[in-house]
Amino acid sequence: MNWILLSLLSALFLGLYDITKKLAVKNNAVPPVLLLNVMFAAALWTPIIWMSSLSPSMLTQAQSAGDSAWLARWQLAVAPIDMVQHLQVAFKSLIVGISWTAAFAALHRLPISVASPIRATGPVWTISFATLLMGERPSFQQWVGLSIIVLAFLAFSRVSRTEGISFHRDRSIWLMYLATLSGSASALYDKYLLQTVGLHPATVQAWFSIYLVPVMLPWYAWWRWSQKSKTRFAWRHSIPLIALFLLLSDFLYFQAVSDPNSLISIISPVRRTSIIVAFVAGVTWFGELNWRPKLLCIIGLLLGVFVISFR
Repeated sequence: MNWILLSLLSALFLGLYDITKKLAVKNNAVPPVLLLNVMFAAALWTPIIWMSSLSPSMLTQAQSAGDSAWLARWQLAVAPIDMVQHLQVAFKSLIVGISWTAAFAALHRLPISVASPIRATGPVWTISFATLLMGERPSFQQWVGLSIIVLAFLAFSRVSRTEGISFHRDRSIWLMYLATLSGSASALYDKYLLQTVGLHPATVQAWFSIYLVPVMLPWYAWWRWSQKSKTRFAWRHSIPLIALFLLLSDFLYFQAVSDPNSLISIISPVRRTSIIVAFVAGVTWFGELNWRPKLLCIIGLLLGVFVISFR
């Protein structure tokens, strides 16, 4: 499949991931939703880890259509890793756990048409971290893109005030900031795990999904023993779909990146178009307000992301 089409499909599933998150946490207790989500993801990866350990041939590239190494053909084979690497992946789970906890808690209250665009500013923070911590120097074009995103973000804050949301005082906005910042930190750490440590994407995905379960347990325990009577939990069919859509999005993304003809400078901004899916759902399904000015702000955010990413 063409890598551009793979990128577009990845964006579609990422948008559906945002929608199912909102459906799952709206008027619902967040900790059990999040724990069930990560448990479902871990359940999907567990048999793949088991099959990879049983059949070494699955860890090699398939040579024919009938070869038993079908996991390798689909880039799902999970390679064995040592204790240090397990700890490194567990640390990623901790970072992602912080990001997801903050994002789910924020999405519990925020309109999806506000929450998703904030998450789309991730490239700003990734570049900022890379500049401060890794000695990278953004180009003039990237500074222009950053400026466009900041202006669009300021415009978003003004639009959101009409809905009683203050970008300076609202607790949910600050939680979404935390989710975005920790998500950007996770992206930089991914670069370290994949390029410096040399781990395979499926190996990272599988084990960090497993380790997310114990990371999420303390928050669930806090809710179970102190908040259950205040915030009730209701099972919804959207809960397992959260993990499924994210796994599909990440799988298609890695498939696109693995294409030797692909350009990451195009894949990244294309994937950010997922906020369009979330925005349309916010207007049509959730009846969110002020969609016209929000649409202009989203166009500004996407323009800034494209300017940053293109070379």
